[in-house]
Amino acid sequence: MDRRDEEESNPVAPDLLEHRDRLLALARRNLNPVLARRFSPEDVVQETLSAACRKIDFMQKRPDIPTYCKLRRLLFQTIADLERKNLQSRKRDAYREQEIADGGSVSSPGLDWNMFADTVTGPLTQLARQDRYELVRKTMESLPDNDREILELRHFDGMSNSECAEALHLTQKAASIRYVRALEHLKKQLIEFTEFRP
Repeated sequence: MDRRDEEESNPVAPDLLEHRDRLLALARRNLNPVLARRFSPEDVVQETLSAACRKIDFMQKRPDIPTYCKLRRLLFQTIADLERKNLQSRKRDAYREQEIADGGSVSSPGLDWNMFADTVTGPLTQLARQDRYELVRKTMESLPDNDREILELRHFDGMSNSECAEALHLTQKAASIRYVRALEHLKKQLIEFTEFRP
């Protein structure tokens, strides 16, 4: 039986592909830039889905935990394994590989700041896209860790409130309160700029 037949006969396989796009976005955001010279986000997602097919017990136990949260955990384990094998090893040191940068500012988590800026800026703003990028990035970085974390999960990872609650080990009500509070903190920071005042 080849790998494709094995995955098709796997009881958890049919539910996995619906999460592929979200996993790709998560991999793009969290893949170490040095490691990304060797592995693409697609490689990471493929390995994550393969691991999910192999770990049937993990995927099937605790049905109250959303499938995406389990896959998210496996994806982070996959990235950690790749980093351990490729960045901590002295064989073919990945840090020596060179890549030409585009000259733009790079955010450490690799977030899609332009997309997020579009969701929090009003139609009256006259800032250019790059200005919005920098503004939202700096504002997000100024927020407390708890606020920044839940905003990233909701807006960059596309996680639902229940998925955030599971990932952060909170009740759904507590996750909802934290999200609303974080959004208010973000808006208060942005309101200092004339373009964001009502």
